[in-house]
Formats: sequence, C-alpha cells, structure tokens
Amino acid sequence: MNAPAPRTALASSGWTARSLPAWAYDDPRLTRLEIERILKPSWQIACHLSQIPNAGDYVTFELGADSVIVLREGGGGIRALRNVCRHRGTRLLEGTGRCLGRITCPYHGWTYRYDGSLLATPARDSFPGLDLREHSLGVVHTEVALGFVWVCLAAEAPPPPSSVWAPVMDELAPYRLEELVPTQPLYLEEWEVDWKIAMDNYLESYHVPIGHPGLNRLFTPDYEDQRGVPGIARGYSWMRDAPSSRWSERIYQKHVAAVTKPHLPEPERRSWRFYSCLPNLGLDIMPEQMDFFQVLPNGPGKTVIRGAAFGLPDERREMRLIRWLGNRINMQVNKEDRLLCERLQRGINDSAYRPGPLSQIETWMLEFHDLLRARIPEVALPERPARFA
Repeated sequence: MNAPAPRTALASSGWTARSLPAWAYDDPRLTRLEIERILKPSWQIACHLSQIPNAGDYVTFELGADSVIVLREGGGGIRALRNVCRHRGTRLLEGTGRCLGRITCPYHGWTYRYDGSLLATPARDSFPGLDLREHSLGVVHTEVALGFVWVCLAAEAPPPPSSVWAPVMDELAPYRLEELVPTQPLYLEEWEVDWKIAMDNYLESYHVPIGHPGLNRLFTPDYEDQRGVPGIARGYSWMRDAPSSRWSERIYQKHVAAVTKPHLPEPERRSWRFYSCLPNLGLDIMPEQMDFFQVLPNGPGKTVIRGAAFGLPDERREMRLIRWLGNRINMQVNKEDRLLCERLQRGINDSAYRPGPLSQIETWMLEFHDLLRARIPEVALPERPARFA
C-alpha cells in the first residue's frame, strides 16, 4: 500500500509505464523462475525472536518446494537449517513447536543436534561405513534485524536486512520492535490470485480512497506522505479530525492516542505507517501493534499470505480493546484487498484486456515490475514466450 516519490524523469520523457501482460500472471514456468531468481535470493522473515524464546523452540518457513527450520539453540543463539532429512528427504518438522534436545525424523528416526549435525541413526550397523559428519542438515543464511529472524535460501545472500533497512531505522526506533511479543499467531491465508497481483496491490495506494472506504474515513492516503529508499517504500497515513460514521472506527479514533501515550511520541500516536520491501514483504505499523506479511507464490494464479501481529507487552484492558478495534479495521482492509485482487485476476484473463497506463502513484509497483523484467527478461514480452532462457 505504498509508493515512492514520482519518477519525474519518466514523466518528463513522455514515456507511459504500463502494467504487466496478462500471461505473466498465470504461467507455471514463470512462477518457478520467480522463486529461483527473485525470491530465493532475497531475505525473508521467518519469525520474530519472541516466537522462539526457549531452547528447542522452532518455526518453519516454506518457499516453493523448500522448507527451513529456524530454532533457538541451547546457548540462546538462532540457527536456520534445511528442513529435509539427509536419509530419504522427509520433512522433519511442521509449523511451530518445540523439539526437546534434538530433531528427530518422524519416518526412520535419524536424529540431529540443534546445530544440524547428525547425532544417531537407528540400526547403525545396517549402514556400513556411514560417516555421520557427512550427513548434517544444510545451513541457511540467517540475520536478526528489527527484532525479526531473516533467512535467505540462495547460495550467496544479498546485502543484509540491517543494511537495507538502515535508512529508516530512526523512524522505526519509537516502536521498539525488538521488544515486541505476539498478539496473534502466525497465519497462512490462501488467495486465488497470482502472487504478483497481491504484491502489486500492496505496493500502491491509488486504490485506497475507492477500495477501502473505512480506511479512507479514518486516515489520509499514505501516498500524501511518502518516502522511498532503495528496496523500501514508506507511506504515512494520518488520522483525520472528523469523527468516523462507524462506531468501531470512531472509538478507535477517539482513544488510540491516549492509550498509546505511555510508550509513543505524539506524532506516532496519530498515524498508521506502511513499509513495503521488495520483492514480497510488508510491515504495517500502528500505534498499538504492528504486523508483517509475506506474499508467497502457491502456484500460478495462487498465493499464500503469511504473517503475524505483535505488540509491546501490555495487559491493560484499554489496550486490549484498542488492539481488538485496530485488528477489526485491518482485517476489513485485508478482506477488501482480497476481493479486489480476485476480481483483477479474473478480469485480466478476459480476451479484451490490454495492459493500461500506470499512475505516478503506482510508481513502486513499476519498480517491482522492473525487478521482474531485470531478472526474467521475457516478462517484457507482450505475448507468452515459447520458452524461457
């Protein structure tokens, strides 16, 4: 839901940017290439540190066919391992939970230490010459930044999240992201849209005044207060003075600033802040809580939205109410986005569809498309290619 500053160079050149061709949103070959060339070489949030507080606590993260275990080691460190047994490839762990002392394959019982080294195999004598040291779980690039555990599945990782997010760290500091605790568990939501359609939607706010009437009643459009840095778009929405006509919005609007006064400066108590990080991540930061979400391919024309919500530890009754109201508003926005994206997915399959011009408010969406075209040049073709290089 963000856009950076307009591209004045493009505007002055007279060149009209257009959205992607319809075929790019339902091609299985393209989806596989997007995972390999765009998503695997990027940093992905696996979880917040607070979701794995104790030794043996773990979260799994899946990207395409690949799966990663992120767990807390005995000494308190964080490790990310490939979630595939070195015997015959069984998934070792699912979802979230705790493995006490070791990771054991549920199929044949191969057992691994927290550092991924193979500890033992049942019927060891039936594997003549087996060297346990040669069968450790693969290690995945990991970094902790903004209180989150990030992973990268590529052999060589790009610049770390701490570097990418450095230009906006001062803006994020009042929210004390490292101190957050879960207010809602991790969720997975399946949408009947291509992941790029969902990400296009999150990268522009041109649709907000029409597509999100509740959000528009409460806040100014975030494209009126925007900032773009390499790889990240940021927009602020400021709370309107006029009371909303809806009771839940009006109560939130009236009380959120007072409830969050103990831990936030005044400007942050009156705004919702949106950060989009290419290629597929968003952070929504409200005065009372924040959430992250990832847009993950689930096949051509299908998407999984993965995310969770967090807040500072606060058991006050009024904070629980404000968080409930804020979540109610946010879930309505999410529902509207899903319906709009599904209508778009159906619409671009119409034989009459031709890519239309993009507004300067949709500039960050254009940056996303430029990334796609740079990594997979065939995306620039108006018709579906016979093959990909």
